[in-house]
Amino acid sequence: MKAVRFHSHGGPEVLKYEEAPDPVPTADEALVRVKACALNHLDIWARNGLPNVEIPLPHISGSDIAGVVERVPAEEKELAAGDEVIVNPGMGCGRCDRCLSGRDDQCRDYTIIGYGVDGGYAELVKVRRTHLLRKPEEMSLEEAASFPLVFETAYHMLVAKAKVAPGDTVLVLGANSGVGSAAIQVAKLFGAKVIATAGDRDKAERARALGADEVVDHYSQDVLAEVRRLTGKRGVDVVVEHVGRSTWQGSVRALAKGGRLVTCGATTGAEVTTDLRYVYNRELTIYGSFMAGMGELLEVVKLFRSGRLKTVVDKVYPLAEASAAQSRMESSRHFGKIVLKV
Repeated sequence: MKAVRFHSHGGPEVLKYEEAPDPVPTADEALVRVKACALNHLDIWARNGLPNVEIPLPHISGSDIAGVVERVPAEEKELAAGDEVIVNPGMGCGRCDRCLSGRDDQCRDYTIIGYGVDGGYAELVKVRRTHLLRKPEEMSLEEAASFPLVFETAYHMLVAKAKVAPGDTVLVLGANSGVGSAAIQVAKLFGAKVIATAGDRDKAERARALGADEVVDHYSQDVLAEVRRLTGKRGVDVVVEHVGRSTWQGSVRALAKGGRLVTCGATTGAEVTTDLRYVYNRELTIYGSFMAGMGELLEVVKLFRSGRLKTVVDKVYPLAEASAAQSRMESSRHFGKIVLKV
C-alpha cells in the first residue's frame, strides 16, 4: 500500500510518501480502506519526538479516519465489507475497571491510533472492530474524518470536566484550531456565552459564524484586558486552554471567582508558572483533560446526526502532500481541520 511515514524525527521534510507493508489484522480487528484522514497537533508532536515517549519507527500518523470497511472478523454482526465508517481513535485495554466503566481514556494501556500504533496516513489501516462507527449518511468522507478527536475532546473538556451550564461565560483560546472551533460550538450548545481568541479578521469572522459572541485578536489586543472589559471586570467561568506556556498565566487570571480552567494540550510549551494566590483566593479549579470515553464520542455523533454540531474543514490535501498539510498547521494558517484525501 501507499503510505506517508517518517523513519526519524524532525521537520515536515522527514515525511515520506512511499510503499509500506499492508497491515495484517488480528482475529478481533477489521481492515479499513482509508478515504480521508484529518490532521491533529498530535501528528506533529509525534513527528518531532517527545521526551520519554517512544514512537514506533517507521511510523504512520493519523488519528481521525474515515473510510470503507475492507474486511471484518466473523463475529462482527453490525458492519460488513463496503460500509462507510469512522474510527474511534482512542484505545484502552477493554478489560480494566476504567474501560468497563466507560472511562477507557483513563486506562493504563490507553493509546491513540496514529500515535502509539500506525494510523490513517495510508491506504489501509487495521483497527479493533469495536472502534468502528457507521458514518453519518449526510456527511462526506472528508467531513466525517474532521470531527472525532477534536469534538470528543472539546465535549469532554466542557461537559464532563467543566460542567458548562446556561449563563456561563467561556473563554476559548485559538478559535482557528480544531479543538477551539469545536469548543465554541459545544459551549454554545449548552447555553454559554463565548469569548474566543483569533489571529486575524478572517478567523474572527469565522469564529463568530460558529457562534462566538465576542472575538479578541490575540496578536494585536491584550486578551486579559479585553476579557475584563467584556465581563465588567468579573472574569469568565470557564477557560478552554490548549496553548500552554504563552497563555497560561493570563488564562488563570481571566477566571472569575469559582472559575474552572480545563486544559488538554500545550502547543507553546508544557512548563508553566501558576500564582497559587489566584487559585485559592478565587477558589479556582484546574482540570486536566485527555481525549474522552467511547460513550462521549457516541453522544457527539448523535449531535452531528441531529444537525446540532457541524464540521469545520479548512483545506483538503492529497495524501502525497502530507508534508505541506502539516506545514500549514504548524504556521497556524488554518481554521478548523486540515484533511488528507487518500
